[in-house]
Amino acid sequence: MTNPANPKTTTLESLRLYIHRQADNLPRYLLEQSLYTLVGWVPTVLGIGLRAALYRLIMHMEGAAAIEAGVRLRFANHVHLGHGTYLDQGAYLHATPNGIHIGNRSIVMHGAVLHVYNFRGMPHSGITIGEDCLVGEYSVIRGQGGVTIGNRVYTSPFTQIIAVNHVFDDPARPFIEQGLTAEGIVIEDDVWLGAGAVVTDGVRVGQGAVVAAGAVVTKDVPPHTVVGGVPARVIKEIKGDAPQRERRIY
Repeated sequence: MTNPANPKTTTLESLRLYIHRQADNLPRYLLEQSLYTLVGWVPTVLGIGLRAALYRLIMHMEGAAAIEAGVRLRFANHVHLGHGTYLDQGAYLHATPNGIHIGNRSIVMHGAVLHVYNFRGMPHSGITIGEDCLVGEYSVIRGQGGVTIGNRVYTSPFTQIIAVNHVFDDPARPFIEQGLTAEGIVIEDDVWLGAGAVVTDGVRVGQGAVVAAGAVVTKDVPPHTVVGGVPARVIKEIKGDAPQRERRIY
């Protein structure tokens, strides 16, 4: 118990709490922070090469992975990167406790946030991203309830995949005292999420679906459909029909 009359005790407890939110323990914290200080800022191909070699001391890397300068990692030993993974400058990965797994050749773009941050003991927390995926600029994936993303899934800029929700059942109590629900989100293969789309907790997005820009998905999305709106609804089925007008496809 912290003694409010003893500022030294308060400071020590605050420091312990801070480290507990950053790494598994103090030695891990010191090792990770030392490497970030030494090579986390180094630019260009030189920095990518140094991090590819030295970050193996603190995280799981299969084959070669490219990590740009300024990538923020917390609980790095819970991060698994596949061969050919690319983390762009300004990305932030917070992996405790069940980890972040990113498959081969997948890309996490500038400013994206992959955030597990589960200190409530929720059993299914974690983020798993398949192969050949793209997490767009400034997208947010929160994995307290578990987020599973298949292969060849693209998120456009500013998308949000939020596998956690607050409880508001009791009007007499502040919502922060009522707990959370965390059912999890599944996004199957070959899905495209448009810019600013939001996928809420408990949703499954079927294979080959498209979520239009700005849509808020609150229910399951059938495979091979286009959904849009707030809340999102099916606006088109993808049947392989010939295009109505000529298009130049690259």
